[in-house]
Amino acid sequence: MSKWIEHPLIYPEKIESRLYQQVLAADVLRKGNSMIVAPTALGKTIIAALVAAERLKNYPESKVLVVAPSKPLAVQHEESFRMFLKATSSVLTGAVNPKERSKRWEEANIILATPQTIESDLIAGRYSLENVSLLVFDECHRGTGSYAYVFLANNYQSTAKNPLILGLTASPGGDEEKIKSVCENLFIRDVVVKNEDDSDVKPYFNPIEVGWVRVELAPEQKEIKGHLEGALKGRLKGLKKMGIIKSISQVSKRDILRARNRVQNRISRSAQPSRDCLIAISVLTAVFSILHSLELLETQGIRNLNGYFQRLSKKNTKAAKGLLKDEEFKTAVYLTKKAQENGLDHPKMKKLMEILKKELQEDRQIIIFSQYRDTINEIYRKCQEEDIRAVKFFGQASREKEKGLSQKEQKEIIKAFRMKSYQVLVSTSVAEEGMDIPSVDLVILYEPVPSEIRMIQRRGRTGRKSKGRMIILITKGTRDESYYYSSQYKERRMKNQLTRDFEQKVDIVPEQVKLVPEAEKPVVYVDHREAKSGVSRELHRLGAKVITTSLSVADYQVGNEVAVERKSTRDFVGSIIDKRLHKQAKDMVESFQRPVIILEGADLYSGGLHPNAIRGALASLAVDFGLPIIPTRSPEDTAAMIHRLALREMEKGPRSIQTRTERKPLTLEEQQLFIVESLPQVGPVTARKLLEEFSSVEGVMKASLEDLQRVEGVGKKIAEKIREVLESEFKLNRSI
Repeated sequence: MSKWIEHPLIYPEKIESRLYQQVLAADVLRKGNSMIVAPTALGKTIIAALVAAERLKNYPESKVLVVAPSKPLAVQHEESFRMFLKATSSVLTGAVNPKERSKRWEEANIILATPQTIESDLIAGRYSLENVSLLVFDECHRGTGSYAYVFLANNYQSTAKNPLILGLTASPGGDEEKIKSVCENLFIRDVVVKNEDDSDVKPYFNPIEVGWVRVELAPEQKEIKGHLEGALKGRLKGLKKMGIIKSISQVSKRDILRARNRVQNRISRSAQPSRDCLIAISVLTAVFSILHSLELLETQGIRNLNGYFQRLSKKNTKAAKGLLKDEEFKTAVYLTKKAQENGLDHPKMKKLMEILKKELQEDRQIIIFSQYRDTINEIYRKCQEEDIRAVKFFGQASREKEKGLSQKEQKEIIKAFRMKSYQVLVSTSVAEEGMDIPSVDLVILYEPVPSEIRMIQRRGRTGRKSKGRMIILITKGTRDESYYYSSQYKERRMKNQLTRDFEQKVDIVPEQVKLVPEAEKPVVYVDHREAKSGVSRELHRLGAKVITTSLSVADYQVGNEVAVERKSTRDFVGSIIDKRLHKQAKDMVESFQRPVIILEGADLYSGGLHPNAIRGALASLAVDFGLPIIPTRSPEDTAAMIHRLALREMEKGPRSIQTRTERKPLTLEEQQLFIVESLPQVGPVTARKLLEEFSSVEGVMKASLEDLQRVEGVGKKIAEKIREVLESEFKLNRSI
């Protein structure tokens, strides 16, 4: 047999001839929609390329679409397919403008993209999947819930002339229901599992050696732990006595969250919540804080715990105040602060530095994973102290004083790591998948994670080109051990379920996308912030013409008179707390003749806000603003309601629709308030009092220092600052 694959659409000497890859590709072509489960480095991308080559050969005018969870991974796939196949390829991501995406779609044979981008373009009607002969889902275990993979699979099965779906993953999940759900959502008929022990794979697989380093908590940590457990025990006993929990042993954060939801549901059903329920909520919140403190102490370190205690002390909640008055908890806080002042580290940190010093003598590349960004920062700080060339790697979200990394910054860090400018990459879970991170010699887990998928993903970062190694740091007798054993059990269960001839019997009956003539489609304008919601995709499926724009008021507009503000129950509660709700309601009634609020979800009273505050807000919207409030159960239900509203407007006959893309001009009163509010330390309330006192903006500007102080809320200092701004000579700063 030739060493290289020979195919009219594959470049010579680009794909090595491996029998198991050819057999798997042939099975996909023969059996239909398939999922291939195989460890990283077994060449799942090559299998996809082999299937793609055959589909393009059999359907010369068709396209192949490969979707991946992130832009870097889509770009990585494009590089691979361009190297392997004699076909034009192009990348479609949100970074490419819509007009250019449409052009690239028309010109390329192979499209590599993020699923959200394709979803957005399909909803906007820029192109269709009708002529796609192969759709590849990389990291296909994501095909659950409202993730874009589910929408794409359904749209593809509904519209493609010659559909074939291929799912690729190293870890579909340890739960049989999860695996079945992915298969049903992606219309998978056949699941094929390959692992390192298969005889046809062994010659090509680099084994990964997994080692464990166990450490003991220091005496000071054990003392802190004893006090935290003391604070926890009394509260758990109280909750059991109240009938909130059944047992006080082996209580997890998840158990407490479930108990909290049960109590909140009980509160929501009562016109006047009982004192016991309100006490229970406070106790449950405190218990959750203690459990989190124990996890930080056992698995992370003193500095992390002390930082958490400091943040807790700034909270103004009843639960936080009660904890900080508890003698056991107070002692734990004091001992933690003292331990940090004395320079006490978690035993893991010392062991980690020992491992790094030893391994880096051999010029190795290492990734360290940790759950918490605080720990990432601490490891990085220690590496700097030890002159280890390390770099931090985390997500785009900002945390307190630390700004997140942009995608460009992430790419630059990975490039520098690949070029060996850094020896160690210290990363959160962001590096587990979806990033083009080079294979490393050693992966170190600062703590185990209870997820088999994440453990497999982390392990897959080593052993791609040569024998790999992974070291897991475990603190004896703590959550570390239970998390590790949990992930091991789930992984074994996953393999057992997949290898017992897991044959899916999925009837491929996708929810049909309604083929409505363009002239008969009701038009729905969607604000760009809502474009990626489940509502937009459902409106598309229902046959609406969805036009994404920038609306200054409301989330959706149907016709000239009807606008819809969509609020999830969580957002509704949040808008009461931050006082956005009345401002939004005012803008709605001023801008539209018939505005509507859709309240989505069934857990309105589970957000922690008193039910009477929520009822008061609902009453105000209905009575004070005359706003109809329509309850819906889900994004799909919301879409059905908006679709119905759009159809009602459409029945009135064709008319041009003017969308509200700019805010309505300010009234004279609003303009006056705006000018006065711009004065130093003058807010809305004080501005109104100043205008009432001096009758006009001019009157405020002419008021003397003494006159200003007559107004409630304006003291001498504020009055002096106002006069300083009004009287000081303007000096142009030429350096600006």
